[in-house]
Amino acid sequence: MPRPLRAELFDPNEVGIVHCIQRCVRRAFLAGEDPVSGKNYEFRREWIRARLECLASVFGLDVLTYAILSNHMHVILRTRPDVVAQWSDEEVARRWLSLFPGQRIDEFLGQPTQNSIDAMVNDRGKIAEIRLRLSNPSWFMRALAEPIARLANQQDECTGRFWEGRFKAQAIRDEAGLLACSMYVDLNPIRAAMAQTPEESVHTSAYDRIGAMEGKKVESAAADTVVIPTEEAGRIRRTSTPDQLRERRAKARQPRRGRSILKDAWLAPLTLDERGKPGPMVSDTKVRASDKGFLSMSLADYLSLLKWTAKNKPSVGKPPMTPEVEPILKRLGIDGSVWLDLVWKFKKYYQGSVAGMPDSMAAHAAAHQHRWRRGQRAVRRVFAAAG
Repeated sequence: MPRPLRAELFDPNEVGIVHCIQRCVRRAFLAGEDPVSGKNYEFRREWIRARLECLASVFGLDVLTYAILSNHMHVILRTRPDVVAQWSDEEVARRWLSLFPGQRIDEFLGQPTQNSIDAMVNDRGKIAEIRLRLSNPSWFMRALAEPIARLANQQDECTGRFWEGRFKAQAIRDEAGLLACSMYVDLNPIRAAMAQTPEESVHTSAYDRIGAMEGKKVESAAADTVVIPTEEAGRIRRTSTPDQLRERRAKARQPRRGRSILKDAWLAPLTLDERGKPGPMVSDTKVRASDKGFLSMSLADYLSLLKWTAKNKPSVGKPPMTPEVEPILKRLGIDGSVWLDLVWKFKKYYQGSVAGMPDSMAAHAAAHQHRWRRGQRAVRRVFAAAG
């Protein structure tokens, strides 16, 4: 069965959730210690996390969960066209040009110029196109992957492809699928024997959320989208040497200094609670698109279930329950053994382009004129067996 079109998996015009996986080509190393060459690329993990944080402050997408592994990375994104619709045309242009300056000379200035912003705002077709791009996971992943590839090739002193190809996309259709996928992503370092517990799983969203609960902070890497007045831009161009312009660009691309935020402040809040707060909940923190959560459970409950799942791999019979976990699974209506199967064997059951409960997968297939989605029968069998 051919891979579904991206248009079937997410629509930048609609709020939706997509699981993105980007993997290195052949034996290229994204981060960690390469056992073949002996080189240590551990320092790249923090650079990638900071880049994710930077993009979260610019795009109209919520970063729900992430994990950075040795040769690939996972990111769960929620498209937020409702948030982008609240931004003025000037705000849209300013955000876009801070990442994609368009003109070579503007790129060396490091920040967008007022003249460039005005030109984009006056082009109604262009500004509408940019609004769509700012809530499009494909553009988000492009802005994430391209700089990493250039940096890695520079450090490896080579040229050519660094990634296998376009990122793999998987549509998340319901809360059960989202919860299982989130925990699958957060538990990746444990599955890869890089850590023993979520508290040790550095460079995952779970690690950041646990750190934030303890009051830990990091220096903000949010994009600093200062607009340069047209007259000032002209003066800089006339009086600066090429080396000075390159130095200015490098400085502008460094993370914002002097501002500390909680480790998870750039991630979407975990708990979805819209009582008294309907609508897009646009964030005014300047580090993320919105303040809307994504799971109907508290962070404490999520972490309890995550730690229990990390300790219990699928086995014959019912797994031992804890007083904290039993009511959580009961609320979700999922048997403990089924839950462990879904999370630890996520790739087996959700090997296709859609993840969720069997009925949600069937509905998604029917909506796009397909008879079924890959993995749908396996998921239905595991739920039927538990029943």
